[in-house]
Amino acid sequence: MALLFAIGYVGIIFEESLAFNKSGVGLLMAVSLWVVRSIGAPSTDIALTELSHATGEISEIVFFLLGAMTIVEIVDAHQGFKLVTDNITTRKPRTLLWVVGFVTFFLSSVLDNLTSTIVMVSLLRKLAPPSEYRKLLGAVVVIAANAGGAWTPIGDVTTTMLWIHGQISTLPTMKDLFVPSAISLAVPLALMSLASEVNGKGQNSADVLASEKMAPRGQLVFSVGIGALVFVPIFKALTGLPPYIGMLLGLGVLWILTDAIHYGESERQHLKVPQALSRIDTQGVLFFLGILLSVSSLEAAGILRELANYLDTHIANTELIASAIGVVSAIIDNVPLVAATMGMYDLSSIPKDSEFWQLVAYCAGTGGSMLIIGSAAGVAFMGMEKVNFFWYLRKVSGFAFAGYAAGIAAYLALHNLNLSLPTTLAEVPFLSGS
Repeated sequence: MALLFAIGYVGIIFEESLAFNKSGVGLLMAVSLWVVRSIGAPSTDIALTELSHATGEISEIVFFLLGAMTIVEIVDAHQGFKLVTDNITTRKPRTLLWVVGFVTFFLSSVLDNLTSTIVMVSLLRKLAPPSEYRKLLGAVVVIAANAGGAWTPIGDVTTTMLWIHGQISTLPTMKDLFVPSAISLAVPLALMSLASEVNGKGQNSADVLASEKMAPRGQLVFSVGIGALVFVPIFKALTGLPPYIGMLLGLGVLWILTDAIHYGESERQHLKVPQALSRIDTQGVLFFLGILLSVSSLEAAGILRELANYLDTHIANTELIASAIGVVSAIIDNVPLVAATMGMYDLSSIPKDSEFWQLVAYCAGTGGSMLIIGSAAGVAFMGMEKVNFFWYLRKVSGFAFAGYAAGIAAYLALHNLNLSLPTTLAEVPFLSGS
C-alpha cells in the first residue's frame, strides 16, 4: 500500500510531464489502495466498515467544499466581491502582498482555511490579471489561511479536533499561538517582498475591475453569501451538527434568494445556482476526494499509526515530535496524523493545554504550507489557479519552511519567557466552553 501511494504521489507530482490529469490519478490511487486493503483485511466486512467510516468523514468535507465553492461562485457571478476589491485601493505589488496576506490571516481565523482560500483566490482574480505575480499572491493566501487557522479552535480542522477532544481550550490556545502564527506568515511575506515578481511594475488591474459591473441586487447577494459562510461556525456551536450542514443551509437560503430576485428574468439565468454548479471546479473536488480516500486507506491499514509510533520511539523530545508531525503533514494529510497523535498520548500523560498539544495544533496547521498538496487550502488553490507542484516547490516552499521554523522558535521563546497575548485580546464572544 505504501508503494502504491508513492507511485500515485509521483503521478500527481509529474502530472504535466506524464500528461495525466491529477484527479484521475488520485481516484485510481484511492480505489487501488482500498482494493489492496480489502484483500489484506482480516475479513471483507471489516474493510467495508472501515471504508464506510472513511467515506462518511470524507463526504462531510466534500459536501462542505461543494457548498462553499457554489456560494462563492454565486457571489462572484453577481460581482459582489467588487465591494471588497474597490476598497483595496493599493496597486503596489509589495503592499498588496501584505494586505492580501493579513486579510486572509484574520478571515481564516473566523472561517475555516479552505473557505477562506476559495474566497480570497476568487478575489485575486479581480485584483490582478493572470501572471506569475498572481500565482505568488495565491501562494500567500495558502500560507496565510493555514497560519490564520492554527490559532483559533474553529480555524482549522485539526485545531477543531484537538479542541473537541479536550487537548486544548479556547483562550490559552489563542493567547499562546497568535504570535507564532502571525510570525509564520510575516517571515514568508518579508522574504517574498524581495522576489523579482513583486519588485516589478505595478499590476495593471484597473482594466480588469473597470470592465466589471455589479449585477442587480449584488450587494444583497454578497451580504447573504458572506453571512452564510460566517454563520457556519455559529450554526455548529448552536446545534452541534457538523459544519457541512450549516454550509448546505447557507447554500439553500442563497438558492431560494437568487431564484426569487431573478424570477422571470430569462437573461439572468447565469446568476442562479444551477448555472453556478456547472462552473465550479468539479475535477478539483474529485482530486480532493481521491487524496482523502487514499490517506484514509493508509490510516485503516495502520500505516499512519506505525509512523506515529516510530516517531515516539526514535524521538524522545516532544517538541521535536510535534515539529516532525508538521513536516510530515506537508506530505500526508494532517487530519489522520493528528488523530493518530491523539491516540498515542492520553491526557493523563500529557495534560490539557500543555506545550506539546499547542505545538501539535500549530505545526499540523502551518506545516502543510510547505508543499502545495500538504493542505486543503493548497489543494484548492492548485485546482482553482492550475498551479503545478514544482512551481510551488521552487517559488514558495522555502519561504513557507522559514516561516514555519520561525513560528516554532517564537512559540518556544515566548513559552520559556512566560509571555503571551493579553487575555482581553483573545476573548471572542462566538467561542464558548473554554
